[in-house]
Amino acid sequence: MVGSGFCQMNNTTSPSTSSVSTTTASAPVITKQGGRGFQRATLFVIWAWLIIFALIPNILVIAASFLTRDEDKFLTLPVTMGNYIRLIDPLYLKVFLHSLSMAGMTTIICLLLGYPFSYLVSKADKKWQSLLMLLLVIPFWTNSLVRLYAVKLIMAANGLLSTMLINLELINEPLQILYTQKAVIGGLVYLLFPFMVLPLYAVFVDLRDDYILASKDLGANKLQTFWHVILPLTTPGIISGVLLVLLPAMGMFYVADILGGSRNLLVGNIIKSQFLDARDWPFGAAASVLLTLAMALLIIAYRASSKRIGKTDYNEVA
Repeated sequence: MVGSGFCQMNNTTSPSTSSVSTTTASAPVITKQGGRGFQRATLFVIWAWLIIFALIPNILVIAASFLTRDEDKFLTLPVTMGNYIRLIDPLYLKVFLHSLSMAGMTTIICLLLGYPFSYLVSKADKKWQSLLMLLLVIPFWTNSLVRLYAVKLIMAANGLLSTMLINLELINEPLQILYTQKAVIGGLVYLLFPFMVLPLYAVFVDLRDDYILASKDLGANKLQTFWHVILPLTTPGIISGVLLVLLPAMGMFYVADILGGSRNLLVGNIIKSQFLDARDWPFGAAASVLLTLAMALLIIAYRASSKRIGKTDYNEVA
């Protein structure tokens, strides 16, 4: 009887035990399926966003650049290359070259200031690094247009800069900075300097000290170490900073409008005037495609420099 009772109890408890084990085994399967569903939904949202707000608009701009201007519909057939031929017109070519020169000077100034700044920040203590980078990013909390008007008040003839220098008896007359090329470059440097620092800071943080120590052990001096070790390893950060500064500098039309007047135009001013004033959408689209091609060339240069030092992203240490 004891044996039969034991067998009966064993038969009674076995279904519940099997059900618990089945539930426990199926739980990871459900969790894994839910994780895959969330991943697929996330990828779908990302791809949908890129297709709707990046790919399709760029395709429309490229298509518009080959059409003809129309007074009523803005765009019409036939397909033509005339919009791109107009880009080499001496009038527009002069503006493009002038815009490129100002953007190039802005990029060089940001690089000369941002390179040593990023190096010094990367060598500071961890707590100071966070504070310094926070101070660098804080201006982004304010609209760039508002900050640009503040710069205008500083550069004005009766502004803060001239008033302070006159009170210190360093100058006798107010400085004529506003509505000049210097004012536009100064405004661009002020707005775009953080975009140069951030990628440079990233590569300096990832730069391993043993490379520098090995260079010193092999007899290289500081200049040779910088030229043959530090500079090649930080080249992706330099190109990334140039990519983030050069092209936006050519397109920030409101900087030229506020600080430069009508004599210091950027490519962005031409694009804006063609779309809003002249209503020549095909030519404005062609100018936009030109900037896009310039960005593509810089991205290719960035990828080539990354492969040269044996990595595909400047955040990955070789």
